[in-house]
Amino acid sequence: MDFSGMINGFSVALTPINIFYCFTGVFVGTLIGVLPGIGVSATLAMLIPITYGIPTASAIIMLAGICYGAQYGGSTTSILVNIPGEATSVVTCLDGYQMAKQGRAGKALGISAIGSFIAGTFGVFLLVLIALPLSEFALKFGPPEYFSLMIFGLTMLSYLGSGSFLKAMAMVMVGLTLGTIGADIVSGVVRFTFGIPELYDGIGFVPVLMGLFGVAELLVNVEQIFKRDVIKTKIKDLFPNKEEMKGSSMPIVRGSVLGFFLGTIPGPTGIISTFVSYGLEKRISKHPEKFGRGAIEGVAGPESANNAAVQGHFVTLLTLGLPGSAMMALLLGAFMIHGVIPGPLLVKNHPDVFWGIIASMYLGNLMLLILNFPLIGLWVKLLEVPYGMLFPLIFLFIFVGSYSNALSLMEVNITLFFGLIGYLMRKTEYEPAPLVLALVLGPMIEEAFRQSLIANYGDLMIFFKRPISAVFIIISILLISSTFILSRKRKKILEISLEK
Repeated sequence: MDFSGMINGFSVALTPINIFYCFTGVFVGTLIGVLPGIGVSATLAMLIPITYGIPTASAIIMLAGICYGAQYGGSTTSILVNIPGEATSVVTCLDGYQMAKQGRAGKALGISAIGSFIAGTFGVFLLVLIALPLSEFALKFGPPEYFSLMIFGLTMLSYLGSGSFLKAMAMVMVGLTLGTIGADIVSGVVRFTFGIPELYDGIGFVPVLMGLFGVAELLVNVEQIFKRDVIKTKIKDLFPNKEEMKGSSMPIVRGSVLGFFLGTIPGPTGIISTFVSYGLEKRISKHPEKFGRGAIEGVAGPESANNAAVQGHFVTLLTLGLPGSAMMALLLGAFMIHGVIPGPLLVKNHPDVFWGIIASMYLGNLMLLILNFPLIGLWVKLLEVPYGMLFPLIFLFIFVGSYSNALSLMEVNITLFFGLIGYLMRKTEYEPAPLVLALVLGPMIEEAFRQSLIANYGDLMIFFKRPISAVFIIISILLISSTFILSRKRKKILEISLEK
């Protein structure tokens, strides 16, 4: 561990202004987690424009706080209302809500907060251990390696997605196409702008993100009816007893390790880690029949896993510049807006940003532990606020933010357009995450591809002659091939069963 770097990081994170931004981030994150139907990605898309005048370290500290703070808030809604505030809190509903119905809501919320704190702190510790060696390894990367790595990231996100692989890859193609709008990086020729001057510098990803996540998310939620039967029993006994803590200790440890290492893989691994953790605890438990009926282990393991997974996501973002999820793609966009490119040179070129963010995570997890216990009553009251009052305010905030992005009505039009596109995508089960990741990575993929070909006289085999690049390309090809092979096998099995 680089102790001098961590000391530098705490000197950045513990300044009054950064303590304020860290607190703001974790508070807003918890609030968003508590309110089902809004989501972290939509919140980040809405808040990125207000960070323009904020120092880079402060802006990322706040946005990162929203990411891991939302995991704490999501469990509150799952336990008290049986509606997951975040997708990563779906599994918590199974036992958390049952505990609440049995009058053990306080203990469910307590073990959730304790497990989240331990997992978050453990995840940051592992992040510090892994980040520097991985950054040093990534210094060996040239344009071919970066191109192959980003292709691998897009393939993995599509492969591990919850929907159709073909639909996910289609969204990747759309995102890459959108990334080519504007001036060519080599010749300077303007492409696909249709004579619109505002598009000469490319399509702004902030209004696209605000449309796909903010507007689309709200349009989908407006037509849904959230039946919220908030548990009315008095919430007490927030701290589990000695026996419950003993039974939860190993699920917390296992969930933390699983969540972190699964989180380093591109894709929706935060959700996957919670299901894996729950399944593992149920399998090794001496009393598996208790799961689904209020087992405290069924809350401790998954809640630890989803918090540790967020720290795992930061590994690839900070060290390789590869966002493994839509949430991390938005953070990558925030970095780029502030003129900072995450990757192996981040530690060298911007040590205050790199170490400041990591140190702030220790601080943020401590804030969340202290915040969550006294504010539970407030979150319960907040859950009773009608969505008819919240959604119009969020719409207003989105459009003000999109206009202030460039003081142009074109930005508002782009937000509206992609809001409608995002709404239709959700209706037809197309995931927005691959499109967003491809849009953010698109210009970097094109640049790395062009640099590789220019340096090697147009030889495409350069991507296979370099060992690291070849590994990423081959794995990507195998993943795509396996999808089609499995699809054909399923089709044959279905045909045989129909014939019988």
